[in-house]
Order: sequence, then structure tokens, then C-alpha cells
Amino acid sequence: MSRPIRLAVRGLLLVDNRLMLVNAWPGGTSDLLCAPGGGVEPHSSLHDNLIREFHEETGLDVSVGPVCLVNEFHDPPRDYHQVDIYFRVTLVAGNPLQDWTDPEGIVTERYLLSRDELATRRVKPDSLADVTWGTGVSADGSTFYDVLERSLR
Repeated sequence: MSRPIRLAVRGLLLVDNRLMLVNAWPGGTSDLLCAPGGGVEPHSSLHDNLIREFHEETGLDVSVGPVCLVNEFHDPPRDYHQVDIYFRVTLVAGNPLQDWTDPEGIVTERYLLSRDELATRRVKPDSLADVTWGTGVSADGSTFYDVLERSLR
């Protein structure tokens, strides 16, 4: 029997044209970076979930803007499938350069990376740079959609 598809929300925050990314692998077991966010809790809006998750992982308060990307990835051997909804976010309060410790201990590192720096790191999804520094929409004017990608560790 297959596990249900997991729904998550993530935020794209630019600070001085640098993207906030986190290493969300407990104990730093992987160098893969992603945008802050996480699993959606039932009976709470996507926006409220993202505000909560973003704060847990970065210590920053954000306001949530428009959806800019829908990405899904899977790991068939683990019977895992996740759909991420990415929103543009704006910093409301907090210092992105100040040290922060994730209270859940999942995020071990956080970064502000330029587009050039991002190109030298392992990140998911593959379209992250184009969505972040591009128009945020695909050629036909809709939100970007990344077809099923394999999970990486």
C-alpha cells in the first residue's frame, strides 16, 4: 500500500538579491540545500503553515506573496512522493545574518546565496534559480510547474 502524498510549502526570500536557503537534513547528513519551509498541518492555511515553518527554520518573520512554483519529487524505493508549493515571501522582522538554531533540530545551516553562488551548490529543485531570479512564471504566464523529480540525499 502506498503512503499518501505529502504536501509542503516553501518560501523564496531574497535579501540584497541573495536567496535564503537551508540545509534541512538532521545532523548535516547531506549538503543538499532547499528553500525554507515544510509539511502542511491540516486545518491551517498554506500561508499560516509557511509563516510557521519559515520562522522555525530561519527565525525570520515573513509575509507570504504569490505562488511561483509547484514542484513534485519522489523516491520510489522509500515509497515517498511530495508536492511543494513555493511562494515568494517578504521579510517582515528578524535579522537574516544573525545566528539561529532550529528548535526542532532539523535545519543545521542557513545561507544567503547569490545566483552565481547558488550555481556552485547542490540545490533542489533544478528550476530554483530560474524561478527566483526569473519572472516567476512560465512562458504562457502560469506558475512554473516542475514535473516529477527524483529525490536526492
